[in-house]
Amino acid sequence: MFENAFNNIDDVLHKDAGCSNELDYVEQSSWVLFLKYLDDLEEERQATATLKDEPYSPLLGDDYRWRKWAAPRTADGKIDYEVALTGDDLIGFVNGQLFPYLAGFRTSAEGPATLEYKIGEIFTELRNKVQSGYNLREVLDLADQLRFRSSEDKHELSELYEAKIQRMGNAGRNGGEYYTPRPLIRAMVKVTDPRVGETVFDPACGSAGFLCEAFAYMSDAGDLSTSDVEALQASTFFGKEKKSLAYIIGIMNMILHGLDAPNLVHTNTLGENLNDIQAKDRHDIILANPPFGGKERKEVQQNFPVKTGETAFLFLQYFIKSLKPGGRAAIVIKNTFLSNTDNAAKSLRKQLLEECNLHTVLDCPSGTFQGAGVKTVALFFTKGEPTKNIWFYELDPGRNLGKTNPLSDEDLEDFVQLQGSKAESEKSWVVDVSEVSDESYDLSARNPNKVEEIDTRTPSEILDTIEELDKESVEILDRIRALL
Repeated sequence: MFENAFNNIDDVLHKDAGCSNELDYVEQSSWVLFLKYLDDLEEERQATATLKDEPYSPLLGDDYRWRKWAAPRTADGKIDYEVALTGDDLIGFVNGQLFPYLAGFRTSAEGPATLEYKIGEIFTELRNKVQSGYNLREVLDLADQLRFRSSEDKHELSELYEAKIQRMGNAGRNGGEYYTPRPLIRAMVKVTDPRVGETVFDPACGSAGFLCEAFAYMSDAGDLSTSDVEALQASTFFGKEKKSLAYIIGIMNMILHGLDAPNLVHTNTLGENLNDIQAKDRHDIILANPPFGGKERKEVQQNFPVKTGETAFLFLQYFIKSLKPGGRAAIVIKNTFLSNTDNAAKSLRKQLLEECNLHTVLDCPSGTFQGAGVKTVALFFTKGEPTKNIWFYELDPGRNLGKTNPLSDEDLEDFVQLQGSKAESEKSWVVDVSEVSDESYDLSARNPNKVEEIDTRTPSEILDTIEELDKESVEILDRIRALL
């Protein structure tokens, strides 16, 4: 039932004049889902308070609760369409009353760590794009079928929401910024191995995929005490995100994965001065895929020792500074970082090798990030000890990756298994840092163990192949001319 509701919501948004692409579908369904979640949360809290014979004051005023404006009900529990808003009345209420009311929570909340503040953040940044009140009424009716009460409900909804985010990423444009392939994330989490009691931080969290997968990994550790569960909920996972759409998607994604009050902050991480980061601000684990290819303003660059306009290079400095001594990180970056000859790249490679143990480099093939058009590597390092040896692994699934043939968990099994022992194989090798140039600090991932396929054809056979290809080309051109 949930899957049908999700698909039908997208179908309705598709026909609305205000929504034109996958990004719009995710954005608009997200704020609707969030308000439905709040209503279920309020009902759950109310029931708990009643059982304890304690008073309960709802977060939202009565006129702004889902059950009043979105799904008022008759005595038999069905939606009362004689009372429920629709058409222009519904659009007028949502745009003129509901969104301004919810946006006001940002100024009235006790602090940024509260759910009230996050409500205000979301509805300050977003706007309703659904133009037809009849379409919006249909979306609300479909969303009302969803339930956020049991772990099974949330699990099913999280999988559907992940699929929605993936489609948004595949749609191209800036949607890809919010989606890192989940098999890659899971492999990075396994290698980093976060433990209960440690904090996990993603300063460029996008749709919060790293935090969600780390939460699932740590929750499955087994033998968790009540205090462990409470720590996972309240004081383990932290994220920052600059863009408003990604911020709401990240919050919604974490909620659906079982984190009831996500510790996400809507801010430009790179706007912070590195000198202001204190011991209390540092974390045990950093998992991230920072945006790359962006250009930061001069005033932002002044926050960093190594001045560069490349967004990913600034984030790398932030990651190192934000780790506790002994802290572990796994981050994604363009593979050109390993060999770029500009001063910023060389300085950062030098810093990484001298201040951290860069113990593992995962070289990812083209197509890992669908639509990105760039090759990437995943860097695994520990802060506080210099690098002596780097274990490289060249990921080669044996097929071309793409939208219809994405990266899978099975593709990364060999990497995860070998990483523990850092054994050499046809796909993996070890580089002694003493052999790395102390001028260029070039770390290019060149596999010395890979057996190159040799073309054993004779010159005559090669010429025959070329002739056959030429004939095929002529036939294709003839068919095209015949159609014109």
